[in-house]
Amino acid sequence: MNDSSDGSIRGSIRSWPIYIMIVLTTINFLNYIDQRLLSAVLESIKAEWTLSDAQGGLLGSVFVIVYTLAAPVGYFGDRMRRKNLIAGGVLLWSLATVGAAFARNYEELLLARALLGVGEACYATIAPSIIADLYSPNQRSRKLAYFYLATPVGSALGYIIGGYIGQYFGWRAVFLCGGLPGLLFALLAFMMIEPRRGRHDPAPAPGPGMSLPATIKRLLKTPAWRTNTIGLAMMTFTVGGLALWMPSYLERVHGMEQGPANLLFGGMTVVAGIVGTLAGGALGDRLQARSAGGYFRLSGFGLLLSSPFIAVMPLIGWLPGVFMIVFIAELLLFLNTGPLNAALVGCVPVQMRGSAFAVNILCIHAFGDALSNLLLGVISDAATPVLGSAAAGLSLALAVTAIPVAVGGVVLLRGARWIARQPEGLMTYPG
Repeated sequence: MNDSSDGSIRGSIRSWPIYIMIVLTTINFLNYIDQRLLSAVLESIKAEWTLSDAQGGLLGSVFVIVYTLAAPVGYFGDRMRRKNLIAGGVLLWSLATVGAAFARNYEELLLARALLGVGEACYATIAPSIIADLYSPNQRSRKLAYFYLATPVGSALGYIIGGYIGQYFGWRAVFLCGGLPGLLFALLAFMMIEPRRGRHDPAPAPGPGMSLPATIKRLLKTPAWRTNTIGLAMMTFTVGGLALWMPSYLERVHGMEQGPANLLFGGMTVVAGIVGTLAGGALGDRLQARSAGGYFRLSGFGLLLSSPFIAVMPLIGWLPGVFMIVFIAELLLFLNTGPLNAALVGCVPVQMRGSAFAVNILCIHAFGDALSNLLLGVISDAATPVLGSAAAGLSLALAVTAIPVAVGGVVLLRGARWIARQPEGLMTYPG
């Protein structure tokens, strides 16, 4: 596996946990910035090439579909130098984002978004396993919460940067500015010195097999992994759909300009995300210390309580009320970030963590935002002639996203009760 030992790297800054955390977390910021740039300028792209909502949704879905198909690269992260996969992924997605700026037609932009998915899969499936090796188990929920602050903050920056640059300089300038910083951080990632695998964990027991099919079979037979994956898939369906279509909703339904719409939605997302993610990380560690189902209990309540707020949001005509409702919904959704990722780390042996994230990512995106980005566009197009306006069609599509998070909340709460009764807790494995 060629991981460096602690003794040989103690004096190198590139091996310090704080250095590695800063590099990986900053890359995660860039990851979400680049993902959300499309959302910020989607209406401009649709207008330039006269695209339908379904075609606009496909621009979001093609990234997720390819990202999902490439997610098994995390399996190789358990068997080779992780930093090399990360650096290569960052380089690829940064070049793809820059390439999107030069797309001459819809098909070339689809290709650029597909390559973005390949690059980001090489990062997202592997980076959490490195963070797990940096810190002890009782710190992981909080540290992973810091790492995943990039989800709301990076998304917000993507909306804000993309909205204003797009409004004044056009959508092509948005992708050009978004892709260039990643070229530097690809180099910094390559220069990292990895921590030893399982540094803070007991010596791993022999795994169930080294083949990918055997690994997947083991994961599917692990109750905590299944519960986690179903809950995250339902959450990802909703979060992905809202992330892509909310700026369009604000422009189309409430008549906002591109820049202010993205600024306000991005600002709301970053505040709700920071508060929700940090609170969820701290509360998750506290509840998990009391009960083996603590992570799932907190996440289940968060998803279930967010559902009614999402459902009523499209019915509110008062714009400040819309932002208040969306803020509360996002706050409840972001409670889940740290706990669910900590549960994912904690439910499998050390030597399977990269694979666990890889297959989890494949499943949650295949049944989550790979579906919702396109499906919401299809629903909007179908409902528009029936309801009489494109604004009403998109409003109905967004209301649909309340259903999956309610289902996910119920699954997580049921899983929490079952896992809390098991002697092995999250690590329960019948077989």
